[in-house]
Amino acid sequence: MRSRDDVTRWLYFEPPTEAEVGEWLEGVIARPPETGVARAVELRTTGELVGHLTLIVTPEHRQGEIGFIFHPDHQGHGYATEAARALIAYAFEHYALHRVYGRLEPRNEASARVLEKLGMRREAHLIENEWVKGEWQSEAVYALLAREWGER
Repeated sequence: MRSRDDVTRWLYFEPPTEAEVGEWLEGVIARPPETGVARAVELRTTGELVGHLTLIVTPEHRQGEIGFIFHPDHQGHGYATEAARALIAYAFEHYALHRVYGRLEPRNEASARVLEKLGMRREAHLIENEWVKGEWQSEAVYALLAREWGER
């Protein structure tokens, strides 16, 4: 799914080759656990891989950045929200983080809805702050504090 144009549209990279995906996976596997985790998401009924999530932890600031990619055939079913909710709970419980945030291109409305369903608030909207894939893109930052998560 990482090699699809429609999946990588709002990401910083073009669709990678199979070899590049392999290198990425090796890097994820080699990542020290204190710096975060990556999780695959599969359907309970079939075991089919439908997406993956990452949590990148900055221990000195007790913050983590969440990201997710889901295959287009499986978007709109709540899988990203369900999986991200579990990963955020893990972030606050396992890493004792103070804050979890997600960054995205504001035109990526589906991902913005997922973050909002998780209770994250939009903290920033940076206008055309990055040159990505031949165009100026903007960036929205959504975040949630541990105490807010606990109040849910």
